[in-house]
Amino acid sequence: MKLVMAVVNNDDSGMVSAALTKDGFAVTKLATTGGFLKSGNTTFIVGTDDDKVDQVIDIISKQSRRRTQLVPNTAAMDMGMYSAYPVEVSVGGSTVFVLNVERFEKV
Repeated sequence: MKLVMAVVNNDDSGMVSAALTKDGFAVTKLATTGGFLKSGNTTFIVGTDDDKVDQVIDIISKQSRRRTQLVPNTAAMDMGMYSAYPVEVSVGGSTVFVLNVERFEKV
């Protein structure tokens, strides 16, 4: 048995959740916040058999897409002045972790 943990952008959360549930996977959703952009994410936790891990990852990757976003960046200039200018960063997609499960019980 494996535990799949996937961090997904909030914009894609609903589609990922619906697709996993539609295919019969039990999903736990956690509201999380990214450290870099300080933006909202959803972390999905899915326990599944070893042979279904690729199916879970495929569903997540099809429903979460990468895109670019402009975020403010502050740069110091001469004489202690600061200038804020936008920087384009890549957001979205998903970060997936697959962990071995030593023991599973439903009580």
